[in-house]
Amino acid sequence: MDRKEFLYLVGTGVAAITIGACLGGCKKTTTSPSAPTVNFSLNLADPANSALGTNGGYVYSQGVIVARTLSGAYIAVSQACTHQGVTVVYQGGSNGFYCSAHGSTFASSGAVTGGPASSNLKSYTTTLSGSTLHISG
Repeated sequence: MDRKEFLYLVGTGVAAITIGACLGGCKKTTTSPSAPTVNFSLNLADPANSALGTNGGYVYSQGVIVARTLSGAYIAVSQACTHQGVTVVYQGGSNGFYCSAHGSTFASSGAVTGGPASSNLKSYTTTLSGSTLHISG
């Protein structure tokens, strides 16, 4: 093997490895952020939770977004969008959740209503007892 042939083979090998690495970096990942398992209570009389005193208000706590719908019901879902983990917000007017990073939308139940997210937000059970709201799931 002469020098020219050797350099050609080395160059071809390096090019193949580089192209493979570049194409591997373009593959779509399907891993969604994991939603926490929770069991906690919020004191609705606490000023930190005052937003829940108003229909359409919401708070974040322990990886969960807790919202009060326009009809006065309490709902809770994981706060991380299942697309890339960006924190979602509650939109009282549409009674759903919205991710501002890429436009994913979710129903009040956490179900995907518009992508790019392809999996639902985890939904949690809410139970009101006096001024204490318990969230679990």
